Amino acid sequence: MADEQQPSAGPFDVNTVRELVRLMRRFDLSEVNLQDGSKRMRLRRGTSQPIAAVPSAPALMATQQAAPAMAPQAAVTAPVSNSRLIDVKSPMVGTFYSKPAPDKDDYVKVGARVNPETVVCKIEAMKIFNDMPAGVSGTVAEICVQNGGFVEFDQVLFRVEPS
Repeated sequence: MADEQQPSAGPFDVNTVRELVRLMRRFDLSEVNLQDGSKRMRLRRGTSQPIAAVPSAPALMATQQAAPAMAPQAAVTAPVSNSRLIDVKSPMVGTFYSKPAPDKDDYVKVGARVNPETVVCKIEAMKIFNDMPAGVSGTVAEICVQNGGFVEFDQVLFRVEPS
């Protein structure tokens, strides 16, 4: 009981996690990402992606690493035979947004022509939304990340057939 009376030791102590879970339920949040230096934690509830069940809380998952669920999907849909494709990679860790606002169309779709200045997505990092240019001219051949997905530094976001 004495431990629960002490002030919070940071974003990764049990009391903070409990409070975050309570707030997630109260405000119907599906995901919370925390980072403190090199430590990271992601809390999720009600995800539609297959995740190993946590016996004490099947609707909530807490990890201290990036979401591995996105990488296998990208690998499954990757075209193996076309080595001409250029990977457009994430320059930072954050949340990937394929559209400027929830009620707007995607920045680009498969088959869209892009040039180096074409904004292809936004990546949110530390509450800052960063426009991501294609950096290459060509045609979008593949979109490797789902809207709202967590991305790692240097993760492939798009594959472009150069022109």
